[in-house]
Amino acid sequence: MDDDGDRRSKVQRLYDACDAVFSPGKKGGLPTLAQIRWLRGILDGMEAADVGIDAGAGGEEGEMRSSSSSSDDEASPMAAARRLLSTRGFTRITYVHIHECDDFSMGVFCFPAGATLPLHDHPHMVVLSKLLYGSMRVSSYDWVTAPRSRSGPRKGGLAKVVAVDELREAPCRASVLFPRSGGNIHTLTAATPCALLDVLAPPYAEDLGRPSTFSDMPVPSLSGFAVLEQAELPEDFRVAGAPYVGPELVVSSKKGPELVVDMDLYD
Repeated sequence: MDDDGDRRSKVQRLYDACDAVFSPGKKGGLPTLAQIRWLRGILDGMEAADVGIDAGAGGEEGEMRSSSSSSDDEASPMAAARRLLSTRGFTRITYVHIHECDDFSMGVFCFPAGATLPLHDHPHMVVLSKLLYGSMRVSSYDWVTAPRSRSGPRKGGLAKVVAVDELREAPCRASVLFPRSGGNIHTLTAATPCALLDVLAPPYAEDLGRPSTFSDMPVPSLSGFAVLEQAELPEDFRVAGAPYVGPELVVSSKKGPELVVDMDLYD
């Protein structure tokens, strides 16, 4: 657990926690409730500046500006004047890659107002997301029946509605998607310019059928359900890339000691 003398950046704390929870020692099992609460608690305390993003500046796409940290990282030597990436000038969805390994990935999706991520799934994945600034609308589903195999992508089927055009505004708690619950299939639309910090475990891998995109058709005779069918991405859909300029991340080359988590700390 982090203590008052911990000088690590917040993004380093998040990485270290993900490395402990999603390490190969888990043997493909889902994280425990205590571990999810721990990760969620770390994400809840994070702001855009903690991952090198300026939530308020305007300017040209990709503009950098220097800033001092505004969080508890101020006591750290890493908090000296730091460059921040201004995202408010972005004209398309842009992904800021922070880290990826076989076990998990960390990155930020930056949305201009009105931009949409098409309806897509997260098969056999746990996803934690923190809205860093702005607001977005979320519609989501879960499959009525669990996928029969890990060998290929789900082509479609009956799904239960979890959320319909639900408005989320920062600051708000981090959300959690599980392989079979929580709104594993979702579409996101930016109501205002916004940024979403994502942790995916394991990462997307197209060769394993992750992800698939879908079209949805409500079932008039069955309220709260829809039929989903696999669909191609819109031809004009593109995600741009932008550099990560946040605190340096120290990547572990081996698993450290097992971390004991107190569930009550993150209720």
